[in-house]
Amino acid sequence: MHVWSVANQKGGVGKTTSVVSLGAMLADKGHRVLVFDLDPQGSLTSYFGYNPDDLERSAYDLFMTKGKVPEDLPKQLIKETSQPGMSLMPASTALATLERNVSQQEGMGLVVSKTLAHLWDDFDYALIDTPPLLGVLLINSLAACKRLLVPVQTEFLALKGLERMVHTISMVMASQKRGLQHLIIPTMFDRRTQASLKTLRTLREQYEGSIWQSAIPVDTRFRDASREGLPISLYSPDSRGARAYQSLLKTLLAMD
Repeated sequence: MHVWSVANQKGGVGKTTSVVSLGAMLADKGHRVLVFDLDPQGSLTSYFGYNPDDLERSAYDLFMTKGKVPEDLPKQLIKETSQPGMSLMPASTALATLERNVSQQEGMGLVVSKTLAHLWDDFDYALIDTPPLLGVLLINSLAACKRLLVPVQTEFLALKGLERMVHTISMVMASQKRGLQHLIIPTMFDRRTQASLKTLRTLREQYEGSIWQSAIPVDTRFRDASREGLPISLYSPDSRGARAYQSLLKTLLAMD
């Protein structure tokens, strides 16, 4: 199983859109895909029509096992999505209580890794959507993944958030004594504005070698697809946004 985490400590940069779009396109290629919602806000869960406030069972249950995830539990929690070949590990708002209740318990940083180990033969790819803050959930996603994708909105304020994220990656990987390949993905790019053009240029100068050389454009079709609960590749396969994610996926698959 290939495990990709999509993370940034700044919200609103396109994490959920990236998980849904890339996951659906992998499924279109015949891969078995799991999208894993680790964000207490549950944007990924809501995308596919589930209410994070009402779910009786969710990823939260995995963390209630005190770090000892039973082999049969993960499969009991998985939900269907509108995309054939793609399944969802849903989030509930109860995830927001983890930091206070269980973060100090031993083994809590490896819950997602243990969960995916039980699902290793059932899926070809797992894509993890993460919360925009450093804590037990983000630590879990970094520990579990082999590749980290960092969406960054092409605006000046996003640059500071990226600095924090890169520092976090270095800190966590040093503690785990391993490296982690990461790719910065410019998002919400609007070539009509000087702010977007200047930010993209700055990103390419400061992060040469770890940034995708294209960008995900601003596209209202993303919002429309989300409203319908469909991936962009199903809702509007010929849109600018869909073509951009197809290009990104081609780059990622060439790197694996």
